[in-house]
Amino acid sequence: MNKTDFIKKADEHLIHVYNRFPVIFERGEGVYLYDTDGKKYLDFGSGIGVMAFGYNDKEYTDTLKAQIDKILHTSNLFYHEPLLDAAEKICKISGMDKVFFTNSGAEAIEGALKTAKKYAYKKHGKGNYEIIAMNHSFHGRTVGAVSVTGTEHYREPFYPLMDGAEFATFNDLDSVAKQIDKNTCAIITETVQGEGGVTPATKEFMQGLRKLCDDNGLLLIIDEIQCGLGRTGSNYAFEQYRIKPDILTTAKALGGGVPVGAFLVTNEVAENSLEPGDHGSTYGGNPFVLAAVSKSLDIIQNRHLSDHVKELTPYFEGILDKLTEKYPFVHGHRGLGFMQGLIIDESIPVGQILNKALNNGLVLLSAEGNLIRFLPPLVMEKSGFDEMERKLTEVLDSFS
Repeated sequence: MNKTDFIKKADEHLIHVYNRFPVIFERGEGVYLYDTDGKKYLDFGSGIGVMAFGYNDKEYTDTLKAQIDKILHTSNLFYHEPLLDAAEKICKISGMDKVFFTNSGAEAIEGALKTAKKYAYKKHGKGNYEIIAMNHSFHGRTVGAVSVTGTEHYREPFYPLMDGAEFATFNDLDSVAKQIDKNTCAIITETVQGEGGVTPATKEFMQGLRKLCDDNGLLLIIDEIQCGLGRTGSNYAFEQYRIKPDILTTAKALGGGVPVGAFLVTNEVAENSLEPGDHGSTYGGNPFVLAAVSKSLDIIQNRHLSDHVKELTPYFEGILDKLTEKYPFVHGHRGLGFMQGLIIDESIPVGQILNKALNNGLVLLSAEGNLIRFLPPLVMEKSGFDEMERKLTEVLDSFS
């Protein structure tokens, strides 16, 4: 079956919620993807931040193959060896105390919201249920996650949503403080807004949120589903702000390609929130997935990928500086570590650039605000950044 027929047949059976690029990827190797025609692509999207150490890593794939031969699933009514390994490692890496494993980032958000609401219920009784979220945030596609996603077009078709979500302005502490009242139980924020424009939080904002929560008896939920696990040059980006959340959500790079997420809490929250029967997941944290998590965390730590990101970020940003200086329709860049956005003038829809880049063998992403979003694998070397610069320059030249 040729590519055109394949895509047409697939679209007959798939619900149209994605505008897919007309490429059929077949395999990956290192930081490259290959389609069914054998064409090679440099990957600066990493599956939207999932493939932290690239493709076909033998240490990782051998671990998954070995686990397949042991056991895939038990349900959470029983213990299994990968459960302890993964839980112990993620708590150590994050500095949190307890973890619940989910199937996705959106499910991690759902668990975090339920935990915050249950904590408030046990502490204060009925009434404390409101959660302050940020405009331009993105937390997922489930009803709870959409309810705290601060972009109206994601929410509007699905009203009524979860009650009690209030919105403030990211990096504007006063706007958050004004939303706090007797019904507030938590504040949720990304450390770096991803879909909303690759915008890092300021130090003053994050430290101010921590103080607002401490002063008002609220929980601080930090969403690091996209920016966590080395992408910003530290295990989790919140470390760079010298604060700690009460609840942390994580996913994407956590499984190295296997669908998994988690929410983590402090002992204080764990002891005063969810109890048996309050939450659960048939598939969440099964042996196969947690074997992948355990090995992913080993690779990220043992290969010092956070340090690698920190070391190469100035080189990466230097390339973005050159592109900004060269093209009048490029208006700068922003981001943290290997999570960067190049701001393109509204006169050139960023989708056009992404399509031309794909034709030129370069995978890129977009974000709100007409941005090119870069999420390269954390193992990307200088040679990969140089290749990206050459390919992207060829594309941007065509718009000059």
